[in-house]
Amino acid sequence: MTKKHKGSKRKQKSIPFSLAKWLLRASVALVTVGFLALMIFVVSDQLSGQAKAVTELPKTLVPRKSPLKNLNIDTLETTLTGWYLSARAADLETRPSTSNAKVSFQIQRGETARQVIERLHNLGLVKDTHLFEMYLRYYGLSSKIEAGNFTLRRNMTIPELARALQKGEVQQVKVTVKEGWRMEEIAEMLQKDANIDSQDFLDLANKPQLLPPGVRTRYVFIGALPGQATLEGYLFPETYKVAIGSNPLIIVERMLAVFNERVTSQIRTAAAQHQRSLHDVVIIASIVEREAQRADERPLIASVYWNRVDGFCPETGGYLQADPTVQYAKGKPGEWWWKPPSIEAYASVRSPYNTYLHPGLPPGPICDPGISSIIAAAQPAATQYCFFVARGNGSHVFAVTLAEQQKNIQLYQGK
Repeated sequence: MTKKHKGSKRKQKSIPFSLAKWLLRASVALVTVGFLALMIFVVSDQLSGQAKAVTELPKTLVPRKSPLKNLNIDTLETTLTGWYLSARAADLETRPSTSNAKVSFQIQRGETARQVIERLHNLGLVKDTHLFEMYLRYYGLSSKIEAGNFTLRRNMTIPELARALQKGEVQQVKVTVKEGWRMEEIAEMLQKDANIDSQDFLDLANKPQLLPPGVRTRYVFIGALPGQATLEGYLFPETYKVAIGSNPLIIVERMLAVFNERVTSQIRTAAAQHQRSLHDVVIIASIVEREAQRADERPLIASVYWNRVDGFCPETGGYLQADPTVQYAKGKPGEWWWKPPSIEAYASVRSPYNTYLHPGLPPGPICDPGISSIIAAAQPAATQYCFFVARGNGSHVFAVTLAEQQKNIQLYQGK
């Protein structure tokens, strides 16, 4: 027996805990990588034969590159999904029914891919919702499913169904925006006739800054709007063909495009020659639109308001005194154009749009005028008129002085 000597045993140095922890993680990582490498070798060999037998996917759905290339942690999920779909290639091509019967299917705006898949499953068009969802996600098709009406068949395979859902048949209707309507009236009509969300439409119309940058830069008049301005006055009145339930942005862009086309460079040049901004011209045009019933009187009515604005009518004190602006200010749902009991009632309307209380132009247009009113505002008649009054037959009589106006009121309105 070897004799032990006290104190002869050397003290062993311990491995720091942090180093040991790192070594443990490294070992686990090496084992994982080794396992993955083995799995890749085995699975890829097994699946190569299966992949050759897979029926070619629709030409519009181009498969990704080989999942074995550039494998990393970020692409691991995509790679495994690709293997999974390859392994289930036969299921992808399995038809859920032998019937070739047509099935009408509608996707609502805002519906998610998962909600669509569940409804397809309930109709018996998709047997395996998980497989269909993975197929859509792998090919990047989940976000491409849009609202619309679709004609499907009961015997469609998953690839055929996925392709069909990219080409919806959207039902379209004609809607007419009338001259002299305000934004709220347009919104109500779009909701009623085309199922376009009225509040979403008004959100865009009230805040031009919500428009995509490309739209704001495409139309110079949008960039020239005052800070608090809305799109009132620029939603051009016309008959439009729109998709039922479509995004309000689509119809707003169409209206702006038509405004930009109809309000020609000649009209804008005429306004500039009179030292008017386009926005001021649209404001006057919107008032003319609500006042005039006859096209030949529009330039005359426009001249009256410009004469007041320009200080050529001292008896008005620079006030427009335009009834439609007060009616606009007091408008509410069910009565967008207020019907005052008397002209004295105007004094109770506290609004910057009350042109009896505030001199000059109102803050913005009060409606969306037609092209004849815009032309009249840009090229008004050369007159000294400061007043006009309705005859009661759709026409007006014009006056230069207040005394003449009072006589006309007595003559035509008996006041």
